[in-house]
Amino acid sequence: MMTPPQMLIFAVITAMLLLFFWGRLRHDVVAFAALMACVVAGLVPASDAFNGFSHPAVFTVACVLILSKGLQDTGAVDWLARRTIPREAGRFTSMAALLGLGAALSGFMNNVGAMALLMPIAIQVSHRLNLTQGQVLMPLAFGTILGGMTTLIGTPPNLIVSSFRNDAGLGHFSMFDFTPVGLAVAAVGVVFIFVIGWRLVPAREATSGESFDPGAYVTEVRIPANSKAIGLTLRGFEDEIEDSHAVVVGLLRNDVRMMAPHGGRRIKENDILVLEAEVDALAEALAVFDIKLEEKGSVADQEPDGEDDATPQSDADQKPEAAKKSSLPATLEKLRPGQQKDTQADSDKRRSDDDIVLRELAVLPGSTIVDHSATDIALRRRFGLNMLAVGREGRPPHTRLRQLKLKSGDLLLMHGPSDALFEFVKETGCVPLGERALHMPDTRLAILSVVILLGAVVTTATGLLPAAAAFGLGVLATMLVRTVPLRQLYTSIDWPVIVLLAALIPIAGAMQDTGAADILARFLLDTVAQGNAIAALVVFMVTTMFLSDVMNNAATAAVLCPIALGIANTLGVNADSFFMAVAIGASCAFLTPIGHQNATLILGPGGFRFGDYWRLGLPLEMLVVAVSVPALLVVWPL
Repeated sequence: MMTPPQMLIFAVITAMLLLFFWGRLRHDVVAFAALMACVVAGLVPASDAFNGFSHPAVFTVACVLILSKGLQDTGAVDWLARRTIPREAGRFTSMAALLGLGAALSGFMNNVGAMALLMPIAIQVSHRLNLTQGQVLMPLAFGTILGGMTTLIGTPPNLIVSSFRNDAGLGHFSMFDFTPVGLAVAAVGVVFIFVIGWRLVPAREATSGESFDPGAYVTEVRIPANSKAIGLTLRGFEDEIEDSHAVVVGLLRNDVRMMAPHGGRRIKENDILVLEAEVDALAEALAVFDIKLEEKGSVADQEPDGEDDATPQSDADQKPEAAKKSSLPATLEKLRPGQQKDTQADSDKRRSDDDIVLRELAVLPGSTIVDHSATDIALRRRFGLNMLAVGREGRPPHTRLRQLKLKSGDLLLMHGPSDALFEFVKETGCVPLGERALHMPDTRLAILSVVILLGAVVTTATGLLPAAAAFGLGVLATMLVRTVPLRQLYTSIDWPVIVLLAALIPIAGAMQDTGAADILARFLLDTVAQGNAIAALVVFMVTTMFLSDVMNNAATAAVLCPIALGIANTLGVNADSFFMAVAIGASCAFLTPIGHQNATLILGPGGFRFGDYWRLGLPLEMLVVAVSVPALLVVWPL
C-alpha cells in the first residue's frame, strides 16, 4: 500500500510525463511547474527547492556550453574540419570522415554545438555527393549523439548520472569511465550509419523558408606578408578555396584596379583581391590562407587614399569637406550626440568593445545612405563600424568598397559593437536581417580555446579537481583571454536546459526520499524482468531509450537515476551497470525529432516528417542494445 507522499509524487511525475509527451509546453516550463507542485505538496522543502541551480552537474553543463562557444567562434572546429574531411573523396570516405569528426568532437564539447558547427559542411558534402541534405544531416546528427556518450562531458545525461552516483555515496565517475562502453557503441553505430544506415534515410528536399539567402557578397581581402597565397596564380587560389565557391572578380595592385583579371596572374604581397562569395562561405575562404577582410584587417583602420575618417578633426573642420563630397541628409551631417569631440582613443576603445558582432543589413529605398558611400558618411568615425562586404545583384563594383555608392536593395555585412549597429540602423533606416552564425577565423584565439578545453579535460581526468571546478577554471581563463566575448558568456548557455536540470534534481530527490523509486524498481523487477538481473538491465535500458525518445534526454536521466539505484539495491548487484545503462539509453534518442536537440535541428533543413526518424533510428537503437549490454557486463559486471 502506497503512502500519501508516494501517491502525490507519482501523480506529479505522471502529469509531468504527459505534458512532456503533449509537447505544447517547453520542457523547462513543465519541469519548473512540477517542482513548484512538489513544493506546494510538501514533497520538496521550500528551502531546498532551488538547490538544483547550485548542483555541480548543472554548473558543469553551463561551463561546457561556454567552452564550446569558444571553439565555435574562434574557428578552431572549422580549421579541423577543413583538414579532416577530404574535398574530392567519394561517398564512403566523405561520410566516414564527416561522421568520425562529428563523433570525436562530441566527446569533448557539447554535442549540440558540434552538430551546429558541422551542419554547413554536411550540406556542402550532400551537394557534392548528389545526395539530399537530409541523407547527410540525419547520419551526422545521430553520429554526434553517439559520440557524446564517450566521455563525462560529452552530453548532460553523463554528468547527471555521475552526480547521482556521487550522491549515493559511490563517488563521481571520472572523465573516461564512460569511454570503454561508450566508444564501443559509438564506433559500431557510426560504422553502421556510414556503411548502411544513410541508405535508410528518406530522400526528401529541404523545406523552404527556413532561412533568408541573400546570395553572393562582394568583399575585399588583403594578402599579408606571410600568406601561403603569395606566388599562387589566381586560378590556383580559386582551386584551393573551391569548397567555399568563392570567385576572384577583381585585383587591386599599386592602386591599379583590374576587373576579371587573367587566371594565370600571380598573387603578390599586399595585393587586394575582390572576392564574390556566399556570406556563410566567407570565413572558410579566408581561413584557407589565413587572410583577413580588408576593411577589418587594415592597420588602424586607415584609409590610404586620404579619405580616412578616423583622424580626429573638429566638427567645424569636417562639415565643409563633407559638404563638398556630397549632399548628405542633415541627420548624417551631424555627429551623433556625445561624439562631437570623438578622439582616436575613443574610437579604439569602442572598437575593442566586448560585444563586437557581424550583422547583415538591407538598404531600403528610403534609407538615408542611398547614393552615398562609407567614406561619405564617415562610417568608422561616426559609428565605429566597418563595412566588410556588399551584396548586390548584377555586375561587381568597379570601385573600392569604401567608395561604392550604395543603392536600395544592397545587403551590407557590417562589423562593430552591437549598440553602434543599433544606432546606425535607427539613423539610416536600414533593416537588420536574421543573425547568422558567421565566425571569422582567429588562429591565436582558436589555439587558446583548444588549450583551455584540453587543460580542463586533463585536470578532470587526472583527478586534480572535480569536473565542476576544472571547467569553472576553464571559463575563467576564457573570460581573461576573451575567446568568448564577456557579453556573450551568458548567451552561450542554453538556459532552458539549465532550468530543466535544476528543477528535476530536487524532484528526483523526492522520489528517493518518499520511497517511490523503490516501488517502481520492484515493479520492473517482479513484473517484467522476473527477478533476473541481466533481463532487468535490458528492460531498464529499453525503457530509458523509449522515454528519451519522447522527452528530453537530460530529463530522462534525472528521473531514472534513482530508479536505477533502487533496482541495483533490490537485486544486490553493482549499481554502476544500471547507472551506465541510464547514460547510454538517455543518449540514444533516435526515433523522433523531439528526443534530442540534434534531431530537432535537422527537421527543417532535411525536409523530414515526424515519422521519418524511425527508419534509421529503430535499427540503430537495436544495435546499441545488442552492443552495449554485453559491453556493460564485461566492463561493469553485475
